[in-house]
Amino acid sequence: MHFPIYVELADKKIIVIGGGAVALRRVETLLPFGCAVHVIAKKACRELVQRAERGELTLCARAYREGDCAGADYVLAATDCAEVNAAVAAEARTLGIPVNTSDCKENCDFYFPAVVQTDELVIGITSDGKDHTLVRDTAAHLRKLLYRKSERERDDHES
Repeated sequence: MHFPIYVELADKKIIVIGGGAVALRRVETLLPFGCAVHVIAKKACRELVQRAERGELTLCARAYREGDCAGADYVLAATDCAEVNAAVAAEARTLGIPVNTSDCKENCDFYFPAVVQTDELVIGITSDGKDHTLVRDTAAHLRKLLYRKSERERDDHES
């Protein structure tokens, strides 16, 4: 089991290597926390391109190259290539930058949780890595519970 630690991400530089569905989910989770997200991906999904066009993140449309982690506060490796993710992790560690890889927990300095967020709460959920469905379903259950609670509170104030 791992101890949950919450960190201030406002104005931190987060480099995300990869442009697919996993990278998108992580970027969408990070953006509300005020960090500067920089995505490096040979091919980025449409949603990441649109977010870059709206100025929500920067997008460098090319493959990862050694040196890309320099200057980051945190690095996320989210490609579909284990060798690239391992190279990103090795570079980040050499530079003393905390890194998370989407495919290999042994290459992670921290785990990326499922995040449930309201105006008043931030809840992070992780597991032992064996059952991702458990984490996803728990987060969905908490979101429904908190959403219903906020709806009831709003209704009470309107009555």
